[in-house]
Parts: sequence; structure tokens; C-alpha cells
Amino acid sequence: MVRRNALLLAAVLAPTIGAAQVPYGKTTAGVPVESYTLRNKQGMEAHIITYGGIITSLTAPDRNGRYADVVLGYDTLAEYEKGKSYFGALIGRYGNRIAKGRFSLNGTTYKLATNDGPNTLHGGVVGFNKVVWTVTQSSSGKLGLTYTSKDGEEGYPGTLKVDAVYTLTDDNALRLDFTATTDKDTPVNLTQHSYFNLRGKGTILGNELQIPGGRFTPVDATLIPTGQLQPVAGTPFDFRESTAIGARIDTKGDEQLKNGKGYDHNWVLDKGAGVFGLVAKVYEPQSGRVLEVSSTEPGVQFYSGNFLDGKVKAKGGWAYGYREGLALEPQHFPDSPNQANFPSTILRPGQTYKNTIIYKLTAR
Repeated sequence: MVRRNALLLAAVLAPTIGAAQVPYGKTTAGVPVESYTLRNKQGMEAHIITYGGIITSLTAPDRNGRYADVVLGYDTLAEYEKGKSYFGALIGRYGNRIAKGRFSLNGTTYKLATNDGPNTLHGGVVGFNKVVWTVTQSSSGKLGLTYTSKDGEEGYPGTLKVDAVYTLTDDNALRLDFTATTDKDTPVNLTQHSYFNLRGKGTILGNELQIPGGRFTPVDATLIPTGQLQPVAGTPFDFRESTAIGARIDTKGDEQLKNGKGYDHNWVLDKGAGVFGLVAKVYEPQSGRVLEVSSTEPGVQFYSGNFLDGKVKAKGGWAYGYREGLALEPQHFPDSPNQANFPSTILRPGQTYKNTIIYKLTAR
């Protein structure tokens, strides 16, 4: 709590011409970590640390103009290092799961670090969420970070250079632009993993969710896609019209909800790959806050906080309980390197990977 108060005070006292920058401690390996505060003309703030590119705080007004932090997280760097929930982090080299921690590319089978049962999740044991990024630019409304993933890191081929630029706009949107290049063919699937609670606290089951996607990718018991693109019509996965998250989440009545212990699935967006547009919209009735997520990605993973259990100490002494946060991760589909009918995630030398994600917060 002391660290959080210090960060907020630094943000208030910082010059308006530049981002507030304060030390955030050192990693267990002794690497210094900094925290930057972006601020817009409306009074909205985003706090981002160089460890994992993590968004530690994001404020937004309710229908009465009262600001509150709407993302989950921890108070200290040590908790982020130990944490396993990916709160607020940049995810790579491959967001979501790769089956059995392996894939074949150009006649070679690559074995990855496994960290989710038999599978690889969110890049492996030390994904992009567990490294310190280098700052490339900083201003009151923008922060640029870069990280170079060496050939063979976590088992992936090729040296991958990644740039991530955060921009906080005056219409209360936080924009994230990814670019990446490689010297060898390699799978790339970058995303952002903030958990949102638009009321600030309490269950997210009353939030109304809309996802403009007519299909989803069903999964097996280890949450690996079966390869099908199943229509959402007539299933609990139909969020084409705004629907309360808790309306059909009973895991006893649907095999897919049982497999995910709730919603933990990828939706196939109607807009297609490379087309920028809305991927999800959430309305929280009590506060009136609205979150609109837009991206160039062809899918979005919706996770309903099924593994939050109230045992992990979090910001301000709050221990996040069951389904007290939701994640919406724009992405390519899980396990795409092993699924020939999914959009390709292979980046080749000479190409530039691009992915834009925007989180816009309003109220009504």
C-alpha cells in the first residue's frame, strides 16, 4: 500500500510534459524496474511497469464522474514475480496454449517449455510477462518498450525483436501497438492480459458482455482446441447480443463450460484477421462503466476469472475472489501452429508482425 501511495503522489507531482517515472524495486536477479504513469486531459491514468510491460493500474470514471482503478493486480514487484495469473502483462512469444509443448515447422519439431499441465501457456515458464523490457520513449501520454527474445528462448526458433507502444488518448482509450521482426520462421501471437473489474470490486457475473463472433473454438479437457469452429447459436457461447456473463455460466449443463470451469475460450470474430474492429464490449450496470475492446486480431479469449480463489493477496489488501475479474485477450487462435485450418501465426524474416489493441472506457 505504501508503494501504491508513493506512485500516486509521484503522478500528481510530475511535470505535465513527461510521464511520471519512479523506481519500482529490483527483481530477484537484481535488475531495476521502473513505473511510468500516463495521464490524459480527462484525468484518466495508466500505470505501467517495465517488468512484463504490466499495466498495474488503469483508472476510469463511472456515470457520476468518479474515477476508480478498474484492473486487477498486486502492490509489489515481488508479488508480480511470484504471481501466476498474468495480471496486466504483455504476453508472448505465443499467447494462449500450444498442445503438448511442441510444434513442427519446416520439417523440424520444436519442444517448448511446458507450464500448464502437458501444454505450453503464454510463452512458457519465462514468457514476456516475466522479463524486464527496455524503454524506448516516454511522454505524458505515451510509453514505448522493447524486448529481444533470443533464438531458442523457451524453445522457440529465431531471434524475435518486439516493440510495444502504449498510448493514452484524450477520449479515455489505452492503445497498445505491437510490432515484431524475426531472423527465422517462428510462431508469434502477442496479446495483453489485463483483468478488468469495472465496478472496482465484486463479482463480474452481472456484467453484460457482447462479442461479435458467430463461432468459437471448442476445447478438450486440457483447454486445447479440437480444431472445430463451432457455431455459437443455441449455446451458452452466444454473446452476439449483450448478455449477462452469469446468465448461462452453469458448468453442469454444458461440456465446454465444464472443460473451462466457466468461460475460458477463444471466439472467432466475424471481422476476420487483420481488420481493425470491435472484439468485445462490456457494460457494468452499477457503475455505468463501459469497456470496448478493439483489435486487428481474428479472435478473442474471454476468461471469466474461474481460478481466482480469494487466497492471493492483491492491491490494497483485497484478495480477489471467484469470478471477480474478467480478461479479454485479442489474439490468434490457441494452438495454431498445430492446427492447419486456423489462421497462420508464422512470422518469417523480412515480414513485420503488427497487432493493435485498444481498450476504451466510457460510462452511461
